[in-house]
Amino acid sequence: MKIALSILTLDFSNVENKFRSLAEGVDYIHMDIMDAEFVPNISFGYSIVANLRKLTDKPFDTHLMMMHPQNYINQFASAGSQYITFHVEADCDVMSTINQIKDAGVKAGISIKPNTSVEEIEKYLPYVDMVLVMSVEPGFGGQKFMPSAIDKVKKLKELKEKNNYNYLINIDGGINGETAPYISKYVDLAVSGSYICNATNPDERIEILKKL
Repeated sequence: MKIALSILTLDFSNVENKFRSLAEGVDYIHMDIMDAEFVPNISFGYSIVANLRKLTDKPFDTHLMMMHPQNYINQFASAGSQYITFHVEADCDVMSTINQIKDAGVKAGISIKPNTSVEEIEKYLPYVDMVLVMSVEPGFGGQKFMPSAIDKVKKLKELKEKNNYNYLINIDGGINGETAPYISKYVDLAVSGSYICNATNPDERIEILKKL
């Protein structure tokens, strides 16, 4: 299981030094992009992503929590994203948006909220490079892990192996030293934010997750 650092709770008053330090120990950087429409919060835009791109060569996993993700794909691709993931619940044509992401030269991912089943995205699985399961309600960091996500990542692994699909299985929300053991054997990638960013010793927390 590889680790993606969510920077949602990062201290942006000292972002360059803090970001550089944390980025060294993780495998991916997870960017939560919120529009205050799809979720009741707002985060940052593609200019921040472009600035952070100058500080690390780690892959950027950009998660568009946006009602109309199709309107911003080219900007986030140009900003340096390797993966762009959008929600199947968004107001867009799902297959068209997957193709638009790939046409922009990056890998395409789809995400499902806690109340959305894996069955609702099965027809898109042959075409995506990542599936992101939300184990909290999207919009805010620091929430508790929802155990219902375990069955979802397990199902995604079964479908991947049965059909020889190539997508990465990703999970986001409440991932820490206590919850990660429940999902580590089913996922390729796990997003962790406040558990790492708010720790006195972030490197120790990263190592705990990586050993699972």
